[in-house]
Amino acid sequence: MSEHPQEPKSSKDDESLLPIDEHIEEGHDDEGRKVRHRGIYLLPNLFTTANLFAGFYAIINAMNGNFYVAAAAVFVAMVLDGLDGRVARLTNTQSAFGAEYDSLSDMVAFGVAPALLAFEWALGSMGKVGWMVAFIYVAGAALRLARFNTQIGSVDKRYFIGLASPAAAGVVAGTVWAFSDFGIQGSNMAFVVAILVAAAGMLMVSNIKYNSFKNFDLKGRVPFVAILAVVLVFAVVFSDPPRILLLAFLAYAASGPIQYLLRLRRRQSGE
Repeated sequence: MSEHPQEPKSSKDDESLLPIDEHIEEGHDDEGRKVRHRGIYLLPNLFTTANLFAGFYAIINAMNGNFYVAAAAVFVAMVLDGLDGRVARLTNTQSAFGAEYDSLSDMVAFGVAPALLAFEWALGSMGKVGWMVAFIYVAGAALRLARFNTQIGSVDKRYFIGLASPAAAGVVAGTVWAFSDFGIQGSNMAFVVAILVAAAGMLMVSNIKYNSFKNFDLKGRVPFVAILAVVLVFAVVFSDPPRILLLAFLAYAASGPIQYLLRLRRRQSGE
């Protein structure tokens, strides 16, 4: 009696019309049971993809010498980055895939793009020192994002540990946008730009706390005067976007060290 090897049973779950693996993600339902989800959520990942494209567009324009366009693209990426997380939470479409995709997009938009922008505009004139400073920023952004991913759920949501990468990108891109818009050559202020870029990179990996503003309730009712305040903010920003945005991000970046020094002083005076 001859024996024939059994052929593996085919399953519809293993078949695909395209030569691309289907994404399957494990999670838990409301009762704590393990479930498997097939596919990804479209809406929040559309915003993440747009964020990635804005960062790539900033890189292309920086390489072509369109510095103000590249800087503006970084700020557009910030808006899109804020929207993808908000949309995911409001529509209950958070996923591990979305979190990882968001981090990779942020690395391009807020890590590589600002560093290359600063290098092409000013740091390139400093030779090896310039690209070393740019790399310090890129490494700081990568370490910041990796640390943020590992601290989700274990730190106070009211604060960021270290300067958030979008805020650091705002300092770098805002500096380039504000001064290049005046026709100033980056090589004339390369030393100042190097200090700002290196400081932003170091602040991202520091243990200094920054307010995350995540305690704002966007779904609740607010006084009527709040919408008037929002209109006023938009009017002020659009009156001179490069300078206003640069001042805002510089103030936010400086707020962390200032509050740290004030807490340190109060602690020492109390002892």
